[in-house]
Amino acid sequence: MKTTRLLPLMLCLCVGSALADTPIDLRHAASARTHLEISNVKGAVSVIGWDRPELQVKGQLGEGALPLAITGTAPSLSLKVEPVGRGSWLDWSRDKTMGPTTLIVHLPRSASVDVRVVSATLSIDGIDGGAIAVKTVSGKTRINARTPLLKVDSVSGGIELAGHAQDADLQTVSGDILAPVLGDKARLQTVSGEIQAAGGPWRSFSLSTVSGDVRLKGALAEGGNLGIDSMSGDVQLQLPPDTSASLRASTFSGDLRSDFGKPAQADHGPGSTLETRIGGGAGNIAIETFSGDVRIRNAD
Repeated sequence: MKTTRLLPLMLCLCVGSALADTPIDLRHAASARTHLEISNVKGAVSVIGWDRPELQVKGQLGEGALPLAITGTAPSLSLKVEPVGRGSWLDWSRDKTMGPTTLIVHLPRSASVDVRVVSATLSIDGIDGGAIAVKTVSGKTRINARTPLLKVDSVSGGIELAGHAQDADLQTVSGDILAPVLGDKARLQTVSGEIQAAGGPWRSFSLSTVSGDVRLKGALAEGGNLGIDSMSGDVQLQLPPDTSASLRASTFSGDLRSDFGKPAQADHGPGSTLETRIGGGAGNIAIETFSGDVRIRNAD
């Protein structure tokens, strides 16, 4: 009798376990012109560029998600993990019962991708030529690609960039930014995250932080502009000896030191300013902090 009563319960548990690990195996024709949108709340997303004219999706679908499908009309395709009984993806982000989904996506190297995740980790590898856009809340983002246009918005998740981004726009609230291969145009912004970046030569570079420290190394293009603004975060900038720019730096209460020119102390109260010309003075470099220290170094 006891065994008979337990059989339905055991069957339900087995079915639930199977649903929690539903394998994914999808394929769709794709090309270098393909633009793929991906959304996932929990779990992980891995995007990999390859040399086939095909979009392939593998992984595991989380419990409580609708069957996954590739939708849209070429060249615009969509891959969205959606919950059962919810009207929108944003509604699902508040569902604590949703199981994590793992997506492993292969697509042509020159394709473009637009990824939205909440607490899912994200990695993008092997993209070469396509634009990349990412929106994430707490998941870590790692990108190893060559792209003409990169835009990443994150709240607490860190951003790690390898490869090369010709035009990069990276923003976080508390997540760190590691970007050693920035191209000739970049915009970096954080509230409390640490920024370590390098690259160039930059035609246009802007960086803004509230309390996060900054370490930046790179060259300025002929006639380029570089601007750094910090509230309490410390700033360290390394420039090559052949830099050509007008340099202006100031801090209200922080310490200012430079291998180029001699900072002047304020006549009344704390703070320092520096105005000097490096080389031919073709470009412009402006650094301003409130209480953060500033170090400008010769990278030779």
